[in-house]
Amino acid sequence: MTEKKFILVKAQPFVSIITLNWNQTEITCQFLESTRELNYKHYETLVCDMGSAADPTAQIYAGNYPNMRILKADGHRENIVTRAIQQAKGDFVLLVNNHTELSKNTLDELLAPFLTDHNLGVTCPKIRSFYKKNEIQYAGYNSLNIFTGRNHIVGYQAEDKGQFDIPLYTNGAYSGAMMIKKNIIAQSGILPPHFFVYFDDSDFSARILKSGYKILYQPRAVVYNKARIRPYRKSAIQVFYNTRNRIRFMCQNSSVMQCAVFLFFFSVLTVPATTIQFVLMRKFSHLQSFYKGIWWNIKRGTKVYA
Repeated sequence: MTEKKFILVKAQPFVSIITLNWNQTEITCQFLESTRELNYKHYETLVCDMGSAADPTAQIYAGNYPNMRILKADGHRENIVTRAIQQAKGDFVLLVNNHTELSKNTLDELLAPFLTDHNLGVTCPKIRSFYKKNEIQYAGYNSLNIFTGRNHIVGYQAEDKGQFDIPLYTNGAYSGAMMIKKNIIAQSGILPPHFFVYFDDSDFSARILKSGYKILYQPRAVVYNKARIRPYRKSAIQVFYNTRNRIRFMCQNSSVMQCAVFLFFFSVLTVPATTIQFVLMRKFSHLQSFYKGIWWNIKRGTKVYA
């Protein structure tokens, strides 16, 4: 019988909202303005500055935002996020992008499921476009495809007609807006250095699920995202990290059999297809980065966990 996980939740838990800022002080201030309107007032906000060219401290503090602190980065992204979580006073942590705005009931609705669901580890809101208010950008994640090592966002770019308005357990948390019970982070960890970009939320989600907790998509909480969707062309360095982390993620978060299936598919289909694509496009630096991502894993002998 599976052992049940029980989480004790206070009637009025304290929430720590953590967001990052890097040369986007005006955008960050707009985010902080949206926190003023939150119905739930038992929270603090930690702004983690990633070493902006212009020190944002004076401008942000001038806004006189309630219970807000600024932390300065002294290394990579994962270091400051970890430090912020360690310093957070909240029973719950809301990790959220600075280029978002929260709806008034965001904290209430993300907290509510924890009061009755003792197996719950993470809640994620519905994400809509800030500029196209009825366009969905996140309504949960589909299950992982073991052949490709990818999973896809439910409802991505669909018109919101209420078709995704039922709370559901989902296969992945959205790192741009997710609420986590703080003591679960100690068990599952967060943002390991090798996943600081690409597959970071997939890796975190896998560790949450392996720990026996669930991830809930909560559509009654809505967050608006200001990041515009553009035709996406990866740079050579992005190809490297995407390739490297895709292989590492599958080998660390799959069974031996699943990893073997993925590696077979990757070797006989993905490698030849990607090689031909980059050669025909004459993107030889991208091709080099692709093989570097593969070699990175071969050199280190990525461990497979059953």
